[in-house]
Amino acid sequence: MDSARIAGKLRAQILNFSGELSRGVPKVVHRFICEMIYGVQARQSVRLTEVSRALAEPIPIKKTVERLSRQLRNPRLWTWITDRVLTLAADRIREMTLLILDLSDVHKKYARKMEHLAQVWDGSEGEKNIGYWTLNIIGAIGRVSEKTKKRGIWVIDRGGDRGYLYKYLLHESLRFIIRMRSDRTVITDRKESALEAAESCPMLFHEYIAREDEREEKPVRLEVGYRRIRLPDHREDLTLVVVKGFKREPMILLTNLRLRRSRKSIWHVVEAYLTRWRIEETIRFMKQSYQLEDIRVLKYVRLQNMMAILMAVLFFTAAYLGIKIKLRVLSKHLVRAARRVFGIPDFRLYALADGIKQVLFNRSRGPGTSPRPPDPSFFQRLLFDS
Repeated sequence: MDSARIAGKLRAQILNFSGELSRGVPKVVHRFICEMIYGVQARQSVRLTEVSRALAEPIPIKKTVERLSRQLRNPRLWTWITDRVLTLAADRIREMTLLILDLSDVHKKYARKMEHLAQVWDGSEGEKNIGYWTLNIIGAIGRVSEKTKKRGIWVIDRGGDRGYLYKYLLHESLRFIIRMRSDRTVITDRKESALEAAESCPMLFHEYIAREDEREEKPVRLEVGYRRIRLPDHREDLTLVVVKGFKREPMILLTNLRLRRSRKSIWHVVEAYLTRWRIEETIRFMKQSYQLEDIRVLKYVRLQNMMAILMAVLFFTAAYLGIKIKLRVLSKHLVRAARRVFGIPDFRLYALADGIKQVLFNRSRGPGTSPRPPDPSFFQRLLFDS
């Protein structure tokens, strides 16, 4: 299939997705959302000047930037977009789907006039910096759980080891796996620290995993066990899953999942938490492929709305885009994509984002927006069209 035809089908899917995303909003907002979804992907950038270049309107770029900037300050835009993405994504969540909640940040080292700058931790440089914290899940736990009808399993790092969070999760009957701090008080046959409970936990089996160290994969032997505990002020029986072998102190995971005394049941909890580490690659992809930390808006509402748009772009790329179009985009740019696909194991979003940019780049004057959301039957034809 030639590039022009692939570009046409890709633009059609962007139009359909934008129509789904902007259902029920004013026409001018629908147009804006469609243009932003298209422009961010066509230029792989969240900068309004780059999005404007992708739209290629027959007016000065400055005027396009001013128009987009006005729309970006809409205080209702964040709610509209996040609610629609939640609705579109909810049906994909199954009982055992992992809902990984993670804090990250956007560094703006040289920013001085952007609103509500805060002190964040720069993990790559090992120092404090200024910027913004981001929460890498759509909205709050309550909103997500309402949309998914409490399906899925929440997986959270030690930042989630907080009394008020346990209270909420248990009260709402939400399933979770949370890494505990070693000094958290737990109740076995007595009150003791989580570390003391972990140290005395009997190890039931061992597993080997591959851990990358200085560009080499080295086998790591892990010992795994579990024991029943309770938290102070809570009546529910919970389970500590203890993993020894990563560091001097054991890794302690707290869960309210019903576990059996079997390798498969217990190891599932460990694998679920280890999967959480892969979100770091997703965050890196978001920052690198769309130049997130090069964002240049002064007002906080614009920054918040741009994050919602970027979230929608990620959902489109990873989940909404039809599999046939994905394969065609990748095959059309096989040489470029191969370096990405095989250079970064099991993480093909880089290649897909690059391919979308190359397909759309300089192909047309914008997405060719429609004032109304498209007919859903058209999307069905498009998705399965050969």
